Amino acid sequence: MPRWVSEASQEYLQRMPREMPVILTELKPEPRHSGRSTEQILELESQRILAAIPGGSICYALDERGSLWSTRDLAATLNQAPAKADEICFVIGSADGLHAKVKQRANELVALSRMTLPHGLVRVLLAEQLYRACAILKGHPYHRE
Repeated sequence: MPRWVSEASQEYLQRMPREMPVILTELKPEPRHSGRSTEQILELESQRILAAIPGGSICYALDERGSLWSTRDLAATLNQAPAKADEICFVIGSADGLHAKVKQRANELVALSRMTLPHGLVRVLLAEQLYRACAILKGHPYHRE
């Protein structure tokens, strides 16, 4: 990832409250110039992604065809998560998205937008939205409606 992605996402993740820590697990994408088809690349990536998803966690895969949540929807999801699972997991695909196996493992597909977004920007947007959702839950004035 470019430095700006790491810096911007870390800016929000370090603001997260202690009771809602975020662990970022970055997996190396398959090389795009390996002679493999996109399907083969996504299949190989899916193996690593599925292995990295904590057992028993609630998993949301980011996909532009998923459900469009508001920030308040995300806040409600985070608020209800402890009653449903020990961990919540958000999966961002690589440049070619996510393999069907990862989407099938997900409890729900979620869209940040109907637009196709670069995965680095999705990381920044998700980090900001997680922080914003926590601010809502804490009654912090960061979120304004």
